[in-house]
Amino acid sequence: MNFNFTEEQLMIQQTARDFALSEIAPSAVERDIKAEFPYEIVKKLGELGFMGMMVSPEYGGAGLDTISYVLAMIEISKVDASVGVIMSVNNSLVCYGLEKYGSDYIKEKYLTPLAKGEKLGAFALSEPEAGSDATKQKTTADKDGDFYILNGIKNWITNGINADYYLVMATTDKEKGHKGISTFVVEKGTEGFGQGAKEDKLGIRSSDTCSLTFENCKVPKENLVWEEGKGFNFAMNTLNGGRIGIAAQAIGIAEASLEASIKYSKTRKAFGSTISNFQAIQFKLADMAVKVDAAKLLTLKAAALKDAGQSYAKEAAMAKLYSSKIAVECALEAIQIHGGYGYVREYLVERYLRDAKITEIYEGTSEIQRIIIARALLDQK
Repeated sequence: MNFNFTEEQLMIQQTARDFALSEIAPSAVERDIKAEFPYEIVKKLGELGFMGMMVSPEYGGAGLDTISYVLAMIEISKVDASVGVIMSVNNSLVCYGLEKYGSDYIKEKYLTPLAKGEKLGAFALSEPEAGSDATKQKTTADKDGDFYILNGIKNWITNGINADYYLVMATTDKEKGHKGISTFVVEKGTEGFGQGAKEDKLGIRSSDTCSLTFENCKVPKENLVWEEGKGFNFAMNTLNGGRIGIAAQAIGIAEASLEASIKYSKTRKAFGSTISNFQAIQFKLADMAVKVDAAKLLTLKAAALKDAGQSYAKEAAMAKLYSSKIAVECALEAIQIHGGYGYVREYLVERYLRDAKITEIYEGTSEIQRIIIARALLDQK
């Protein structure tokens, strides 16, 4: 296995790092406090090609590989995980799904502006009674001539307030169970489509999350993605790639926690010495570094398999499971190393903990990742 990144991959990494420090960092704390969406930052990310990184240039994307995407996601999330998840959803869940399964019409009308960063996308699978068990979709889509009529509720939708286009999973045939679920592109402003109030969240507060409502929402038949009955497969296949993005987001948080801890330990003095000289602190730093590198290797392996066109569902689940776990652990250790200062906003690490926790929940909880991994192991011949 080659552990050397290409010049292009290193350039993408450095570009993301520079952008994060110069454009994202200055407003990160204030946006977190006020729960403000980073409009200008997202626009600039689009101009840099970071909102459609893996999309073919034919559809306005940057045409990069998944490894480049992971490296960029880590750097962005290291500074602000809220910006990271906005970028992840648009890339991993929306653009990927539309390019792989969308018709030429959908690619031209919806994918191209999304990949260019001119429009923002959202992925609407979860419902009040269909979270981890995504087969229990209550939202319906009934065919009526040249349209589908959608009725139902979606919740926990990232980019829900600010998206322009929504990938919505809905049941087109109740008799077929999960094989009767289909996917549609719904535009903001469509009659019968509504948005709930923005959720007041523990973490990733600068990204917006809300519920969506559909009341006799009329969607053209051309907006059906793939074909009827393929919606569940669409969601599961798309989420595999999404988990690589969330793993990278979690790694960014963990790495930020480690770097902040190293910096603080070299300046904080106690008992006549900087605390970096204390073995108790050194052991914490060493354990954090091992966890971060292990998470990176798992995530880069999943990304490399995806780029090679090989099966990567198990590896993506492993990367997401482990990276999200160590993000929480590293953030907790960072607070412990900072002591009382770690509990206040000024030192940032309290935000790392609040942001880290959601990575164990969205795009498949840690428990669901374990089920995916175990099934893959047991199905091996």
